[in-house]
Order: sequence, then structure tokens, then C-alpha cells
Amino acid sequence: MKKLLVIFILLAFMGSSAQKATSLNMPKYDTKTLHFGFTISLNTMDFTIHNSGSFFGLDSVFSVENIPHVGFNLGIVSDLRLNKHFNMRFLPGLDFGQRDLVYIVKDTDSTLMRHTMKIESIFLDFPLTFKYRAKRINNYRPYLLAGFDYKYDLAAQKKIDPKERPKVRLARNDAYYHVGFGVDYYLPYFKFSTEIKFEVGQFNVLRPDDSQFTEAIERMNSKMIVLSFHFE
Repeated sequence: MKKLLVIFILLAFMGSSAQKATSLNMPKYDTKTLHFGFTISLNTMDFTIHNSGSFFGLDSVFSVENIPHVGFNLGIVSDLRLNKHFNMRFLPGLDFGQRDLVYIVKDTDSTLMRHTMKIESIFLDFPLTFKYRAKRINNYRPYLLAGFDYKYDLAAQKKIDPKERPKVRLARNDAYYHVGFGVDYYLPYFKFSTEIKFEVGQFNVLRPDDSQFTEAIERMNSKMIVLSFHFE
């Protein structure tokens, strides 16, 4: 997460430092009613875990924590101009990522054992975003964004191979809200944007079963940080 923030800040600084040139690229670009493009992103998928009261017993889960990993997104951009400052954007795509759940299990003799579950996700992502653009300064323009997503996890498993147990299952459907900010850079032939946004899932994605690994968790929500590069 810290690495993604540092990369975004460096890109924004480099872009703003390059605004000494006085020539205005694509001066009529923002008057277009509709335009399209594509996006490439880096993400970190994570969980917010709410523990249940089933911890700290013998021969049971002692603790659980999550470890995020860096993934990537691919998508297309559809942008509708609403007025001088507001745009509505639809950016369907695919999100690829992984999250690890690390369980510490206390055995009957009070020995602590560590078990890591690797949970891979491939989301069909359907985000709808409202973008507020500040005043254009030479060839760049900062903006804020907010909106919501529907995600469908193609990798969520209805059944788990006994050889892969223990492993938890996730729900396929989730709804997110997101907020973020970015900068548009107007180049001679296209617009390039750097953007960072924070996504928070609203549904409990844990599918309970009869194992101690799901009983130890009352609720589990997904969350993501996404660093995007838009070409429009």
C-alpha cells in the first residue's frame, strides 16, 4: 500500500514539474460529450476480519490475520460529460489478485501451529464513478472521484477438493463503494491519467461451514487499493 502511494506521488510530481511549457495540448478535449479509452492498474486486495468468540480454546484457532498481495487490473473506459466539472464514468474490467489468511492453531498440548491459506480472486468488475474535475492548469487537471462497484468473483469455489483442505470459501457477489483522486495529463495526441482509489466491500464474503476456520470469523469484508493508469 505504501509503495503504491509513493509511486502515485512521484508520478504526480513529475507531471506537475513538466508544466513549464506554455503550449496547450488538445484545448477542446473536455468539450467532448463522450469518449473512450483503456486502463491498466495495480491493486492490493485485503480483508477486514471481525473475530468471533470461538478463539483461544484448546485444539482450535488461536488467531487469524490476512496478508495482502499486489495484483493487476485491466479494463476499458467510457466517459460521459455531464457539465463543466462533472463526468460519469463506466470502467468494466477484470481484477486479478491474491490474499492470504494466516491461522495460528493451538493444538491439544497447547502447541501453536501456523497454517497459511492462499485465496486467489478474479473479479468481473463493473464500477460506476462520478468524477469532479478542478480547473485545468496548462496541460494537467486534478480531480476527485467517488462511486460504487459490483464485483463477481470467478475464482470463488462452491466446492473444495478434500486435498486442498483446510480452506475457506468466499461468496461470489460483492458490492463496493470507492473514493479517490487523480491527475489528468493532456498530451499532444491523447490524455493520460494517474489515479489512486480506495474500495471497501459491503457484504460478508465468508461462506461458513462446519470447520473451526470459519467459526473463528464472524464477518469478513473485502477491501482494495487500486493505482490506475488511464489512456483516453
